[in-house]
Amino acid sequence: MNIALWIVSGLLALGFVAAGGMKLATPKKRLFDKGMTYVEDFTAAQVKMIGALEVLGAIGLIVPAFVDGMHWLVPAAATGLLLVMIGAVTTHLRRKELSVAPLALGLLAAFVAVGRFWIQTL
Repeated sequence: MNIALWIVSGLLALGFVAAGGMKLATPKKRLFDKGMTYVEDFTAAQVKMIGALEVLGAIGLIVPAFVDGMHWLVPAAATGLLLVMIGAVTTHLRRKELSVAPLALGLLAAFVAVGRFWIQTL
């Protein structure tokens, strides 16, 4: 189970670094032009904040693999990313858009959060 949780954490970190980095590095108008129409519901600063949260969450998923004594950070980061994805799913539902990616990423983040909380309590 521990290996599966690290694999999922690593894959989630890659995905969130890419998605968050794109939100941080790309102007809101270009994101909209690329098909991310949900950005029109947010200010440019809010889009950047979402990107920053995704990048910070990704860092929180992998740093404990390299820094001893920070085991608490993985479930905290996964829970934070789950909350971000709940917001994403809510936004897409409100806009009547079908977007499976936020739901899938949220479920994977929930898997990591629950798995890490569970392993730490053993």
